[in-house]
Amino acid sequence: MNNSDVFRSEIIQVADIVSREKSIDKEIVFNAMEEAIQKAGKTIYGQDRDIRAKIDRKNGSISLQKWTLIVENVEDEFTEISLDNAKKTDNEFELGEFIKENLPPIDFGRIAAQTAKQVIVSKVREAEREKQYEEYKDRVGDIILGTVKRVDMHFVTVDLGRGGESIIKRDDCIPRELMRQGDKVRALIYDVRSELRGPQIFLSRTKPEFMAALFTQEVPEIYEGIIEIKSVAREPGSRAKISVVSKDTSIDPVGACVGMRGARVQAVVNELQGEKIEIIQWKDNDAEFVVSALAPAEISKVVVDEDSNRIEVVVPDDQLSLAIGRRGQNVRLASDLTGWYIDIMTEAEESERRQEEFKVRSDHFTSVLDVDDVIAHLLIAEGFDSVEDIAETSVEELSGLQGFDQDLAEELLNRALTFIEKEKERIFSSIKDLELSEDLVSFSYLNPSQILKLGENGIKSRDDLAELDTFELIEKLDEGKELSEEEAGKIIMAAREHWFKDDEEK
Repeated sequence: MNNSDVFRSEIIQVADIVSREKSIDKEIVFNAMEEAIQKAGKTIYGQDRDIRAKIDRKNGSISLQKWTLIVENVEDEFTEISLDNAKKTDNEFELGEFIKENLPPIDFGRIAAQTAKQVIVSKVREAEREKQYEEYKDRVGDIILGTVKRVDMHFVTVDLGRGGESIIKRDDCIPRELMRQGDKVRALIYDVRSELRGPQIFLSRTKPEFMAALFTQEVPEIYEGIIEIKSVAREPGSRAKISVVSKDTSIDPVGACVGMRGARVQAVVNELQGEKIEIIQWKDNDAEFVVSALAPAEISKVVVDEDSNRIEVVVPDDQLSLAIGRRGQNVRLASDLTGWYIDIMTEAEESERRQEEFKVRSDHFTSVLDVDDVIAHLLIAEGFDSVEDIAETSVEELSGLQGFDQDLAEELLNRALTFIEKEKERIFSSIKDLELSEDLVSFSYLNPSQILKLGENGIKSRDDLAELDTFELIEKLDEGKELSEEEAGKIIMAAREHWFKDDEEK
């Protein structure tokens, strides 16, 4: 029996074995074999010919044919034939049909057999990769258990079984965690990509989602949806905070996550190489939530600034180091957990700052409105922060303040309006002297005072403004406490709008 006979007699058996061992559809294996036979056929009958093979799925018999397309104008003499020449063979032929010529069976020599084997192996490997991608692409966010296969300076390769592999980048490994070949490792699937070299499955042990997934495994109430994890903040291998809330008022979310004698949280701690975990009850009130997140520090006062997404926290002097934590870790984690920028100061610092702010406002009122310290202090005590606040208040409201009468109220209002009018004239005159471009002067997202500040800082046109980044704009306006990053970003994007319109017109 020659090589060709052996190949044909075993073809069904090979397809069965490969399909079963690789968990691949048998049809994919047959298609790979057909392509291999076609490739071997081309080495015999010519690479330029359209050689096609077909394997009978029941008995494994192979048919090999040369296909020639009937066309009106022949461009490729190896794969095409004119209608006139085709009709010399059979008058029934029409344009667009194929002439199918049966070829003798191939005697698979050493080179042809090797070529066929390479094609089959390549196609089976490609099918394996596609199957692996389909298996894992919808598992992002799941925890998976694998075996460490290789460890180098940049990656840890993890064997997932059944030929599957994944990698953990060094940045996704817990600091100082030692992994050796053969170790079992649990990690979070956070990305699955289909690439030319096959599916790339990326794992992580440092992402906050990994901790959340571990608690979901350890705490039945989380898995069942009774308790919800609202946020997680981690410094991997060191410390973490996790906030939880219960949908059932009879269940304590913190106690459920801690478990009997701390068993549940300890299981997570052990998996994370001893990372210290604080479990905090989530609060709908932002100020209360921040106070809880800064535990164990005691908080005296909280001031929320929603416009700039900033919370100012005042603590007793002896609680400052506890609130900030070693190297700022406690406040940093609390900020990540709550989503607020947290500014911590002592009671003494806050008192000093308030006094300074009071003095600055008082001096401003006495200077601009030409009033004594008593009236300036009364205005500040009533909540007036600027001359504009006074100008926007009616005489009736001003005269109703303690220590103010009708005449004083009218005089204060007139002085405030006069100052604002003169200030506007000064600003517009200064803007004119700076010779700023019209597109900046008329830019509706900035007020005249802001435009003047930008002009004085070298921003002469709307294009100059558009080239700034968020922090540069805040710095040039000197409004770090008044202009938030979000507001600055909106101003810059508005300044860039004409760039996008110009690109579209082109």
